[in-house]
Amino acid sequence: MDHDTAPRNDEEPAPPYPRQRQQRPGLERDMTPRPRYRADDYRPSGKLAGKVALITGGDSGIGRAVALLYAREGADVAIVHLPEEQPDADETRRGIEAAGRRCLLLPGDLCDASFCAEAVERTVRDLGGLNVLVNNAAFLNSTLDLADLTYENWDRTFRTNVYAYFHLVMAARKHLGEGDAVIATASEEALKGSDTMIDYAASKAALIAFTKSIAPHLAQQGVRANVVAPGPTWTVLNVADQGMPEDGLAHLGSEDPEHRVAQPEEVAPAYVYLASEADSSFTVGEILAVTGGLTGTR
Repeated sequence: MDHDTAPRNDEEPAPPYPRQRQQRPGLERDMTPRPRYRADDYRPSGKLAGKVALITGGDSGIGRAVALLYAREGADVAIVHLPEEQPDADETRRGIEAAGRRCLLLPGDLCDASFCAEAVERTVRDLGGLNVLVNNAAFLNSTLDLADLTYENWDRTFRTNVYAYFHLVMAARKHLGEGDAVIATASEEALKGSDTMIDYAASKAALIAFTKSIAPHLAQQGVRANVVAPGPTWTVLNVADQGMPEDGLAHLGSEDPEHRVAQPEEVAPAYVYLASEADSSFTVGEILAVTGGLTGTR
């Protein structure tokens, strides 16, 4: 099912979803049904006119939806992605350019500290500055038994989800100024823990604590640092999770009060709010949970 034929509103796709599995990192173009990211009902108003945003993991999923909304709000967008994700990145670039904005693709591995610094510097050099940093890329490999949690998996998870964020923030801070924003993607798992996504939940909790800790420092230079904590969302990150049983993936989001997963386009407006000084000038060090009631009702 492609985006144009995907159900809308009260016809949202609901569990059980088609059984599927992709090798990591996976491609959104091969998912069934395709995630919705275009946000056709969204009405932009130029909130990010003239801004430049750097989004890690912006080739697919939530990052792609955010990139498209930022472009529609007037921002040029740089996207960090793995080289294997080039087909998804190219699709995202076409969408950004169709919105009349520039798009810079930055293939590389965020586990490399030097690449994190290079991504920031290339964004500034090629797009003329940096106003919004969105740390969104993540590594996820579920573990059903604690005995199966390995150091290698723990290390890869933290290097991707936490260390890369540190390197990006430290490289970006000298380019950010009054009215700019840093936004991190956490997860509802960071708020409640997870008996299957153990290292993932721990890394996302660390990301929240780091954001809250740096927020007062960045606020001194007029920069707002905040977190979005999405609930289960239909993205290739889940389909490429080698540790999640196919039955679990087929029923993803079934415990949510909405009884389904979110679509990326439903989560993305939260990132517009946090990037827009007109909307979030007094929002600093906060967690914006978009979970369909998964955390708010428990």
